[in-house]
Amino acid sequence: MSERVSSASRGKDRFATRRRNRRRRVLTALGVIFVLLSAGIIYEFRQSAVRISRIEIFGADQSLADIARTTMQGNYFGVIPRDSTFFFPGSRIRSDIIAAHPDIAAVSIFRNGLSGLSIKVNDRVPVGRWCGLAPSGEGVDEYCYVFDANGLIFAAADNAAQTINSFTLYAPLEGATLEPLLATVAGSEELPTTFDFARQLGTFGSPVTHIVLRGDEIDIHLKSGTRITYVLGNEQNAFTALSSASKDLDLTDGSLEYIDLRFDRKVYLKKR
Repeated sequence: MSERVSSASRGKDRFATRRRNRRRRVLTALGVIFVLLSAGIIYEFRQSAVRISRIEIFGADQSLADIARTTMQGNYFGVIPRDSTFFFPGSRIRSDIIAAHPDIAAVSIFRNGLSGLSIKVNDRVPVGRWCGLAPSGEGVDEYCYVFDANGLIFAAADNAAQTINSFTLYAPLEGATLEPLLATVAGSEELPTTFDFARQLGTFGSPVTHIVLRGDEIDIHLKSGTRITYVLGNEQNAFTALSSASKDLDLTDGSLEYIDLRFDRKVYLKKR
């Protein structure tokens, strides 16, 4: 009886051993196939036919192509080339171009066949000039910058710089920043409404020369020398109050030192 049990036990062991060996052979074969397939795929990815060799730039200087080529240098994990048409780092190319050229607002990237890349850029639109926290005074040269519709300061402004609004903005910058470039003007979300109000004021006969943002209050200075003060975000009420009183006011001759519109439905003024 014991001999039959021992024989059966040995038979089970041999069967288990054969099954383990068969499993090892299958896993080994699958591993070899995987390695061969991976090597074949990597080989194909490294062929010049599927690697970016041509870069075309639309709407900007062709030197931007050098930034893209630099970004695509090297390999992923030391194996797959970064300039592969299937794996090129599009997001990194966009961020590198914008970092090098703050005047560019957006970058679009398209494949051009299997070995080409097309890059199209959109420039930021200069909405106005920012010249610091407050006017420097008569005869003092100011160093100014231009900003876009989001209040982002993106370039220095020379005398030839063309902006949508002719008047100058004086305002603090968001955060504790010492470098204006790439900073954002405080209250930027309110600026479009503020600028609309400033253009409306021009219909009273004297254009706006500059705007000063002081916390939640705005000073708008007219060419005639009159200052108009109101609460930021309260442009509609301020315009309504000024329109109601305009028949008794002359904003063109400089006879008014200031008009205070900070109080609802009231107009306070001081004559020179």
